[in-house]
Amino acid sequence: MRENGAVTSATRQPETPAAATPPRLIATDLDGTLLRDDKSVSPRTVAALAAAEEAGIEVFFVTGRPARWMDVVSDHVHGHGLAICGNGAAVVDLHGGPGAHRFVKVRELARENALDAVRLLREAAPGTMYAVEQTYGFYQEPEYPKMHMEVPDALAPAERLLAPDAPGADEPVLKILAFHPTLDPDAFLTVARLAIGDRANVTRSSPSALLEISGPDVSKASTLALCCAERGISHEEVVAFGDMPNDVEMLTWAGRSYAMGNAHPDVVAAASGQTVANNDDGVAVIIEELLAERLHAEDRDR
Repeated sequence: MRENGAVTSATRQPETPAAATPPRLIATDLDGTLLRDDKSVSPRTVAALAAAEEAGIEVFFVTGRPARWMDVVSDHVHGHGLAICGNGAAVVDLHGGPGAHRFVKVRELARENALDAVRLLREAAPGTMYAVEQTYGFYQEPEYPKMHMEVPDALAPAERLLAPDAPGADEPVLKILAFHPTLDPDAFLTVARLAIGDRANVTRSSPSALLEISGPDVSKASTLALCCAERGISHEEVVAFGDMPNDVEMLTWAGRSYAMGNAHPDVVAAASGQTVANNDDGVAVIIEELLAERLHAEDRDR
């Protein structure tokens, strides 16, 4: 299912104090957050995720990763089995296991908007190189650096990759990747946001000058808000975790949010709290505290 309409519910409004509201959903980023630097999920974190689901708290993985990179957590999905991928561009059912995921919701980047973004950023930051992420295909310019051992389906200038008769033209575009070899990552993000304006949503999750460009209303926060609304879950019942600028909107929206000990300064400023670093199981630390709070409240009410 494709969805293009604007999302109006992804801005947090002050309501019941979050600390007084029992959590019903945990939303966690993966790289730099749930995963250790070696991309593993620690035994402590596996146990914490399972305990949360056992306690009736849904867990959503909310990541910039494409669906095909979700094997790292496919053994740890419980219950609904859904994950938000591509910074909100897709909701994916992981129940099928590695390589057998199903797209439940797709919030694509219109090719016209993508072409505008490429043109404007080429003018603002000469030397930028592009790749195109689609539901199943990955395409890139010849100069775009090889990352994560990705094998592109085609090599061509971005304008050609986004043409109506391009390879994979029948597939939705989820996001554009823009890499600059010399610019500072935060400076590149600022330049891109100013240049592209409201034609697309621009963010980053990499320590390098690699930007991720999605549809104008697409973010982790807006897609998480949609998933929560479908479940009757309000923002104050959500606990979120993240470490990079692509997590800022989600952390601002959630009732309770935690920046990792290794988080970008913008993430620390956006979150309502902070936990220890990803390599120290920061997500598991907070989940254990949340479950202890719940047990304490239940004992008090008996």
